[in-house]
Amino acid sequence: MKQTTRSLNLPIPVSAYFTADKGDGEAVLRCFTENAVVKDEGHTHKGRAAIKEWKTDASAKYQYTCEPFACEAKGGKIVVTSRLTGNFPGSPVDLRFFFELQGARIASLEIIP
Repeated sequence: MKQTTRSLNLPIPVSAYFTADKGDGEAVLRCFTENAVVKDEGHTHKGRAAIKEWKTDASAKYQYTCEPFACEAKGGKIVVTSRLTGNFPGSPVDLRFFFELQGARIASLEIIP
């Protein structure tokens, strides 16, 4: 997966997530706290094992590029808007990634159109 995050001033854990997302589930997993929660495509994934499975399944199912183009702090969360283009229904699509950070890791992530 190709990503462009250089032009945005993303917090380190968020930048690490987008960099890791082009890799495997193990790389993404390291971005999250032990009890983190990810909400994506109507499903909730709780804990690092479930998050790794979510990422591994998504990577096996779809090939896509992710290009973040906006970032703002809102309601205690970091909101990144990114264009995803790939072999999934509705491509391309702009998605919003709502990150809640805990120290140097992600405590929660919700991905919505």
